Amino acid sequence: MIHPTAQIDPSAVIAENVSIGAYSVIGADVHIGEGTVIGPHVVIEGPTRIGRDNRISQFASLGGDPQDKKFNGERTELVIGDRNQIREYVTINRGTGDGGSKTQIGNDNWILAYVHIAHDCKIGNNTVFSNYSALAGHVEIGDWVVMAGFSGAHQFCKVGAHAFIGMGCLLGSDVPPYVTMANEQRGRPRGINSEGLKRRGFDATRISAIKRAYRTLYMAGLTLADAREQLVTQAADSEDVRAMLEFLDRSERSLAR
Repeated sequence: MIHPTAQIDPSAVIAENVSIGAYSVIGADVHIGEGTVIGPHVVIEGPTRIGRDNRISQFASLGGDPQDKKFNGERTELVIGDRNQIREYVTINRGTGDGGSKTQIGNDNWILAYVHIAHDCKIGNNTVFSNYSALAGHVEIGDWVVMAGFSGAHQFCKVGAHAFIGMGCLLGSDVPPYVTMANEQRGRPRGINSEGLKRRGFDATRISAIKRAYRTLYMAGLTLADAREQLVTQAADSEDVRAMLEFLDRSERSLAR
C-alpha cells in the first residue's frame, strides 16, 4: 500500500492500512494514523500528527515551515484529527513558537482545492473550506463553519460555530456564531445561517431565539454594550444565545457589525 517511489524518513511512524501514493515525501517526525490514504506527490513535513481515516489528495503540502518572519526554526507542530478530506494543492503550515507552537485541525472537515491554512490556526469539526479560501495566522474557526470560495480571514480573526462566510468575503473582524456574512469585500452581516441550521436539526424555537439575538445585536441600533445586556436576558432561555455571549466575551478584535 506504499508505492515504491515514495520517500519516507526512517523516523516517520506509519500505522497499519495506510496508503501512500507515488512520489510522495513523508518527512522526519511525522505520525500517520490507521486507514489514512495519501495520494501521489504529497509532501508532509514534521513534526506533524495525522489521525485516522483521512484522505489527502495529490500535491497537498502539509506541515511546512510557517510563513512568518519571526519564525526562527523552533520546534512547532501540525496536528490533524480524523476523517478529514484534504484536496489538491492544499497548504497547511505548522505553528510558531510565540503563537502556541501548534496549528490544529479537528475532525470531519472538508478542505477543498487550493485552500491555505496558515500557522497557529485552530479549526474545529465539520467545517467546509471551499476552493481558494484562505486563513492568515492565528485564525480560529468554530464547528460547522462554511467558508465559501475565494473567501479569507485576516490574522487573529475568530469565526463562531455555524457561521457562513459568503463567496469572496474577506474578514477583518470577528464573526459571531450563526451569522451569515455577505459576498463582498470587508463583508457585512446579512442575517443568520438559517438554512444551515435547519439542515443540522435546529428546530423552529432555537432558530427563532437566534434570530431575535441577531436583531438585538445588529438591527436595534444599540451600542455593543447595550445589546450585550439584552442578550444576557435572552440567554436565560436559550443555550444558543449563551454561546453567542460567550463568543462576544472571547472576542479580541472588533466585532463584525
